[in-house]
Amino acid sequence: MARPAVERDFPPRLKDGYRAFHFGTLRRERERYERLAIVGQRPEIMVIACCDSRAAPETVFDAAPGEIFVVRNVANIVPPYVSDGGVHGTSAALEFAVQALKVRHIVVMGHGRCGGIQAFREQADGIAGEPLSPGDFIGGWISLLKPAAADIRCEDASDVGKRQRALEEAGIRNSIANLASFPCVKILLNRQQIALHGAWFDISAGQLWLLDQASGNFIAAQI
Repeated sequence: MARPAVERDFPPRLKDGYRAFHFGTLRRERERYERLAIVGQRPEIMVIACCDSRAAPETVFDAAPGEIFVVRNVANIVPPYVSDGGVHGTSAALEFAVQALKVRHIVVMGHGRCGGIQAFREQADGIAGEPLSPGDFIGGWISLLKPAAADIRCEDASDVGKRQRALEEAGIRNSIANLASFPCVKILLNRQQIALHGAWFDISAGQLWLLDQASGNFIAAQI
């Protein structure tokens, strides 16, 4: 019997992945999925990460279903709090995680060789490169990195790679500062009922770096 067109047209890589999931992970985690379906999700950790396909938090942190609440966008940006009646996806997810799920930790996770950060850096440097998108959304979004540009810590500004990483790290610090501008987060911070964290993932080395908020520097995570 011929398969329906919708199944024939579905990406083969995803079908293969689902098959591996069905006969592997699902069999091992069947009880967990059934329990999560009944009681709902109760993750204690929210991770705000980049949508880059090379830096998936669930993979980096080896997370099981229901363990972390993940929000991904270009350049792992947390916008500042605004109450303007607009539609704000990342802010809505943050509000849901804090007020409904009552997460105890929020992690902003950036990564090396970030395309969104690179686009902002090249724009700031006056380099005319290929746009990430032909639309008007990406430019407005990465403009939220402007405050981070004032917080770049780079010993050799002539080294493009070092400036790229410095801006990636500054973006994380800026997003954490923006997190604290949300009333629902600020209240819990004052009560010491929530903690904010920064992390940077080196794709080439597979190394995780953690933000020391006292100094603002990133330190390699100990295994």
